[in-house]
Amino acid sequence: MQRIIVFLCLWVFLFGCKTPQNTTSTTAIEEHVEEDTDTRGDIRFVNYNIENLYDTYNDTLKDDEEFLPWGMKAWTQERYNQKLKNIYKVLVNVGGWEMPDIITLEEIENRRVLEDLIERTPMSQYKYGIVHEDSPDARGVDVGFIYRRDKFTPLQHSVIRITFPFDTASKTRDVLMVKGLINKMRDTMTVFVCHFPSRRGGEVASEPRRVYVAEQVRTKIDSILVRDPMAKIIVVGDFNDEPDNKSVYEVLRGKGDLDNLQPGDMYNFMYNMKMKEGLGSYKFQEFWNLIDHFTVSQGFFSTSSMSFLKPTSAHIYNKDWLVMPDDQAPGVKPFRTYNGPQYTGGYSDHLPVYLDIYFKK
Repeated sequence: MQRIIVFLCLWVFLFGCKTPQNTTSTTAIEEHVEEDTDTRGDIRFVNYNIENLYDTYNDTLKDDEEFLPWGMKAWTQERYNQKLKNIYKVLVNVGGWEMPDIITLEEIENRRVLEDLIERTPMSQYKYGIVHEDSPDARGVDVGFIYRRDKFTPLQHSVIRITFPFDTASKTRDVLMVKGLINKMRDTMTVFVCHFPSRRGGEVASEPRRVYVAEQVRTKIDSILVRDPMAKIIVVGDFNDEPDNKSVYEVLRGKGDLDNLQPGDMYNFMYNMKMKEGLGSYKFQEFWNLIDHFTVSQGFFSTSSMSFLKPTSAHIYNKDWLVMPDDQAPGVKPFRTYNGPQYTGGYSDHLPVYLDIYFKK
């Protein structure tokens, strides 16, 4: 019965409201959803950099003027509402016809936009909860954690506030740390939601900032693993670095060879996707980069664990309706809300990634 209700809501909500350009057919979504439902894990965890989800209110403490009705982007309530619909459309498809159980998001302005997402779309049926803290980022963008209350129970959360010793005036996003129970198994896991500093100013010049943030996360990981070497830890988000970059491979110790991990090493699902398959979640100039990561601790692969991951648990969600022709380089690129200054009504400059967690039967 719940799936019938969700189907009817999705039909009216998505296809009763025309998305500007690049729309997809009902049949295509139905076929896709059936395909993903067959392979869905017990917990589907989605991460998505949703690119500038701002409300339409002026926050005098943040640099949000670009995304106001009178700003450069002419960010109106109508466009904001369409963005919420688009994000819901992506999430319900990635969820495999059933909404994802855990969702982490990057580039949200505040808690209000998360509340609008879970209350003003059909996501409201699923009784999502929110974990969020305002960060000191100058543009006002934060990370957020959304969870289905029947699937996950938060126990505690905190933030890692970043102060660069080499540039104390600079502000960046906090890392959000959430510890909780996967409800069915009463299994504890800790999630670090990250949005590392961008590559503005060049990859090499900006790398120390990403390395420093990764060091702060790694310190927290080590403190958890000292107490419990088989603790379940997920480090997720937009790292603005690829799997072989220093912040990910050396500092977080996110490796790609599951069979040869050393004590304390993490397994980065994205390493082989990028290094062997050449896949990406974000396109810069003519190249696809894989900067959206799921890096996990070895406790998820223990044979005695009640909840576990498979080597094939992580995926990039890439469908035709999420991309558009690239007018600057060969192939396609993510279908964004704005193509330069032009409003196109798309989704994001990133593709979503997701992870399936399984329960021992």
